[in-house]
Order: sequence, then C-alpha cells, then structure tokens
Amino acid sequence: MHPVTHGDTYGEALKNAQEVLELMIDTFLEGDMPLLSGKSSINSGI
Repeated sequence: MHPVTHGDTYGEALKNAQEVLELMIDTFLEGDMPLLSGKSSINSGI
C-alpha cells in the first residue's frame, strides 16, 4: 500500500494525510494485520 495525498495548502494536505493514515490503520486492524513488520521500505535519505 502506497498512499498519496495532496492539498491546495499545507494545512489541507496535512488534514488529508491524517485521514489517509487513519484509514490505513483501520484497514490493517480490521484485517488483523500488523502495522509494522520490522522492515521498512521508506527511504531515509530524504
């Protein structure tokens, strides 16, 4: 799952990102899936 969000302003983008995170958490919990697997595909070289 690679969610993407945006907004016309920083505040709107932040609000949209929070909604995406909440939906992801709900989806994982409903599917009895772990939120963290011990491995991350996030590139820390930002």
